Amino acid sequence: MKIKRYFKWMICLTVTTLAFTACEDQPDAFENTGGLPEVSYIRLPYTASSDSLIVSGYMGNTICMVGNNLTSIRRLYFNDQEATLNTSYITGNTLLVDIPNTIPGVVSDKIYMVSCNNDTVTYDFHVSVPAPMVRTMSFEYAPVGSVVTINGDYFIDDPNVPLSVKFGEIPAVIEHFTKTAIDVVVPEGAAESAVTVETVYGATKSVFHYRESRGLMFDFDGITGLGNHGWHNVPIETDADAPSGNYIMLGDGATLMAAEGPWNDGKFAFEYWPGDWSTPTDYPADGIRLFDFVDFNDFKNMAIKFEMCIPAEYAWGAGALQVIFAGTDKVTLGNAGTDIYGNAVPGPNNTYFQNSELPRALYRPWTASGPYHTNGKWITVTLPIATEFVYAFEGGIATGALKKTDFASLVLFVVGGGISGTDCTPLIKIDNIRAVPN
Repeated sequence: MKIKRYFKWMICLTVTTLAFTACEDQPDAFENTGGLPEVSYIRLPYTASSDSLIVSGYMGNTICMVGNNLTSIRRLYFNDQEATLNTSYITGNTLLVDIPNTIPGVVSDKIYMVSCNNDTVTYDFHVSVPAPMVRTMSFEYAPVGSVVTINGDYFIDDPNVPLSVKFGEIPAVIEHFTKTAIDVVVPEGAAESAVTVETVYGATKSVFHYRESRGLMFDFDGITGLGNHGWHNVPIETDADAPSGNYIMLGDGATLMAAEGPWNDGKFAFEYWPGDWSTPTDYPADGIRLFDFVDFNDFKNMAIKFEMCIPAEYAWGAGALQVIFAGTDKVTLGNAGTDIYGNAVPGPNNTYFQNSELPRALYRPWTASGPYHTNGKWITVTLPIATEFVYAFEGGIATGALKKTDFASLVLFVVGGGISGTDCTPLIKIDNIRAVPN
């Protein structure tokens, strides 16, 4: 341990006076002490691993410093990056702190502890920079030659090991990047594959796939054979900018969606209800239960994704896009009674939409800054099931919980959600609805 002392008695006097005053008002409040800190060792902060001593840690991780007189620490640095100290987590013998998330400009592999007297005590500790984190891609069905944004963290360029991106095994040209985002050109020959980002600190393959077909339920091109299967048939259209053939439209750019998001399932709802009109109810290929078509066993670690396009002139400003899965105990397309498995089925209905028990996602990007559009461009929307499918019809938290058998039907319906917006005449294009690993 090396000690470098810089005596500044006036600073110390000021800090001590403030601490003394605070302690008079709050006897249990934190108080800086004089002298020098001494670190004996550093460990993980969790009780179960408190005997695990460490000499390095990743950026953003929490560590526990153990020693003596740690209340004398006024400022703390990892390399040249200052850490944020929370006096609620400092005692004379322990100090909990998060390693700064900023990559150091100068690497010394030391912690610098600055005392009240401006003396500096060092302790050897290596800050590890993680391999890149690859989280999302702005448009997973982007055509070859277009520019997409890959979002994540720790996208670091090094003169000896430049930042690189591959679609499968095909290198891509990077147009611009920051620590958390890369603008990259989809390369010629790119097909369905994971995207790999590599830095000097390692390589990471994305969980998502470019042109994802895993878990695809609705493509509206006949590949899966599933589409409109309820009371209402939304338009299925295509155009020159469509990402992969046909898409559905919620709204038509002329029908009013009032501020409170009123009920209009004739214009703003896509319905897929499993079953047919045979007795007992059967589930043929075009009316299959979705959980028989896609594996939902691990649904808590899955996300619902789809591509979406909203023209600027038809911005969306009211009503939540309610993404509602439900079991055959709540809705089927066929006669009420029993199905071929002996289960009671209710037949077609929309009463289950409106209860407070069934969890669903409420997607409403317009709440951030008013009427929302994608400027006529296609984007990928991601709704993690565990965190997004928790709401009731009017926006509160649902009282029930999803189970695998709830993933039999699907409704997308722009309605309600509990937040008033702005009168609008939206046109929302949607394609490639899928359930994928998150």
